[in-house]
Amino acid sequence: MSDHSVYQSPFSWRYGSAAMREAWGDITKRRLWRSIWVSLARVESEFGIVTKEQVDELAARAGDVDIGRSLEIEAEIRHDLMAEVKAYAEQCPTAGGVIHLGATSMDIEDNADALRLRHALDLVVASLDRLLASLADRIDEYADLPVMAFTHIQPAEPTTLGYRLAVWAQDLLDDRGRIVRERDSVRGKGFKGAVGTAASYAELLGAENVDRFEARLSEELGIGFYPIATQTYTRKQDYNVVSVLAGLGASLHKFALDMRVLQSPPIGELSEPFGDRQVGSSAMPFKRNPINAEKIDSLSRALSVMPQVAWQNAAQSILERTLDDSANRRSMLPEAFLSSDEILAAATKIVAGLVVDRGATERTMAAYGPFANTERVLMAMGKAGADRQETHERLREHALAAWAELRSGGAGASNSLAARIGSDRFFVDTLGSEKLASMLADSDYVGTAPRRARELAQRIRVITVS
Repeated sequence: MSDHSVYQSPFSWRYGSAAMREAWGDITKRRLWRSIWVSLARVESEFGIVTKEQVDELAARAGDVDIGRSLEIEAEIRHDLMAEVKAYAEQCPTAGGVIHLGATSMDIEDNADALRLRHALDLVVASLDRLLASLADRIDEYADLPVMAFTHIQPAEPTTLGYRLAVWAQDLLDDRGRIVRERDSVRGKGFKGAVGTAASYAELLGAENVDRFEARLSEELGIGFYPIATQTYTRKQDYNVVSVLAGLGASLHKFALDMRVLQSPPIGELSEPFGDRQVGSSAMPFKRNPINAEKIDSLSRALSVMPQVAWQNAAQSILERTLDDSANRRSMLPEAFLSSDEILAAATKIVAGLVVDRGATERTMAAYGPFANTERVLMAMGKAGADRQETHERLREHALAAWAELRSGGAGASNSLAARIGSDRFFVDTLGSEKLASMLADSDYVGTAPRRARELAQRIRVITVS
């Protein structure tokens, strides 16, 4: 049980799923190390270096991690991997002497890290697919619902809620493609020894056998290896992985920030789910704070700077290896994935439980929709032969007058723009009262948004199912 009298990382208990925490847990890491030692011994046995009985003994005890004993040894020798070697060897009286034969620490650690990166990316993709599936359902549900779009955080023209959801979903779908490509390109260091020359293995097996030996280990571990490595795999790999996670964070940050704006009472069109017994504020009992959206933005903000640390690790790894990446990688890599995992879960919760206030969308459209309809009037007047510049100036004057009236009239004020334009003979004589009234009243000035939103929802389903 965790000791809460001392500092506990919130990623150990508050943020991230159990599956992602387990992926980056110390037991998982040590079991991976042991599985790699078993594979190393198994392939060495094919070259007559290790006996089958030794391999069998190592395999039988590979899952029996005794972390207490390992940490006890580490406190004495100050080397975590060698402490695990010794703890493992104590459990294997026949095979203990061949554990780690020919290897350097990073032959084990970096291959284990590559396997963890790939598994963790699989977990991210699975979570992202759940979010995208939920978004696709919502896009279809609201593809035709008109809402006011905003540019410069000012009312602009109508869009549809489904199309707005599709804007968010399209970024996430692009992120998915980049994450999958990065997952498929993850490679291990391989087995190349202290500086990447494989000299120890050449001495052990004969130089003519090294390529075949490493190819067999690639098959054993189920992952490709970099053909060139130093003591480590290139730290550009960490940078690339963390960067695609930060890119996902950028997409989810925008989604959550937009949600926070749309949940504010002056707009109030959307809200995230709020539990019956949920408390919004210790001082203000009426508060319904957008805590899930705020959490997404908070964790995404921290995630955004992690590629800088990974960049430094890659850029400042002097010659064949320095150890100044080791300490920060212990927290950076797990926390990048746990942050991504948590923000995906929070976003899925918001989308699945999304509350749409149609009364609020209608009020916003009634207040600001008429301004957007001036563009269609401008187009219709131009088609009818009216002077474009004069039309624009008259529309501008009416719009500014109606805007000032709306802003000074308080919460219950109505938009007078349609009446102003409808009583201007310049427009009535050209378009006719009936046509003009229809153009100024309609809220369906949304172009091809519904169709394109539905097409994206369908593409999401095809990609995430395949």
